[in-house]
Amino acid sequence: MRKRLRSGYTTGACAAAAAKAAALLLLDPHAGAAHRKLNSVEIPFPDGSRVSFKIHNFKLQTRDSKPVAFASVIKDAGDDPDVTHGAEIAAEARLAGARRPLPRLIINGGRGVGTVTKPGLPVPVGEPAINPVPRKMIRDAVLEAVDSLMGKASPAPVVEITISVPDGEELARKTLNSRLGITGGISILGTTGIVRPVSTEAWTATITASMDVAVATGRKEIVISAGRASEKAHMKKYHFPEESYVLMGDYLEYSLLEAGKHNFRKIHLCAQWAKMLKIAMATPQTHVRFGAIDIRKAVEFLNSLGIDIPGSRSLIRRGRYLNILLRAMQGQFMNCPCKRFAVLQRGMLKKSHKGYLLIHILSHIIER
Repeated sequence: MRKRLRSGYTTGACAAAAAKAAALLLLDPHAGAAHRKLNSVEIPFPDGSRVSFKIHNFKLQTRDSKPVAFASVIKDAGDDPDVTHGAEIAAEARLAGARRPLPRLIINGGRGVGTVTKPGLPVPVGEPAINPVPRKMIRDAVLEAVDSLMGKASPAPVVEITISVPDGEELARKTLNSRLGITGGISILGTTGIVRPVSTEAWTATITASMDVAVATGRKEIVISAGRASEKAHMKKYHFPEESYVLMGDYLEYSLLEAGKHNFRKIHLCAQWAKMLKIAMATPQTHVRFGAIDIRKAVEFLNSLGIDIPGSRSLIRRGRYLNILLRAMQGQFMNCPCKRFAVLQRGMLKKSHKGYLLIHILSHIIER
């Protein structure tokens, strides 16, 4: 029986919890008492539910004769292979400016939170990379703290929250943030507050964001690649602008549909030859967990393109998938196997994805 994978929480949810804890410390006159313990806080989620977070660290100090509160949460991404799993997400709270009739909140990005430098993302250029839903979660959580301690008292405080991630700059090197124009740290993300283990959400969100940036920076052609090795090989040979590259992983169908919505003039598909065969056969999701390639169908498909595979019946019977592919790329197309296969594959893709008859698809099979 397969183990049920455990869900976790987004950086946005963790930032909201840390922000609420910092606000409580700042506004509660007894927060600095030695006996005071702030072990956890509960925050509202976008779906109306409430979740309690353990507070990792907290302190109240004085800076320039003014109180400043700090609190942090350790991100638990559940069983999802998230690079930010275990990262400390912190918030600092201080009072800013004169009181107002209604509570006001200022949200800043601190150390380890990236800054947006390219157009196309949901956050304006020059702003900290804290997405709209996390901003709302932070706002709702902090205003909840203000209301619980001060009620409807007027004038109300202006609270300034600064979100930071101590290891954010290092973690960002393991992401595609730099390509999206996010520099200096990670993004504070999330649309639901919850991380679903091994879900498609993170992948598809990155694909869409990459295409948004490509459009906003004036790119008319994009390169959709199956993996980093293929992408790097394409970069080395063709030297397209960085914003032109979109890493699709195994999400072929989603990437093509999304590219259609963005109205690109040309789409370059880039993969190593085994993956390209799956793409040519119009496999919507190419990861092996969704089914290994059917060897018999692969041979029939290659034969339909005019690629003869000597001894293919024997190879099928013995399950020699690799041998079939190697023979497919040799023989009569030895002089230019990649070009021939790519052109034929392109035709199959256009027939299989009916919405793409007007899109010029170029395919690149990367040879090592």
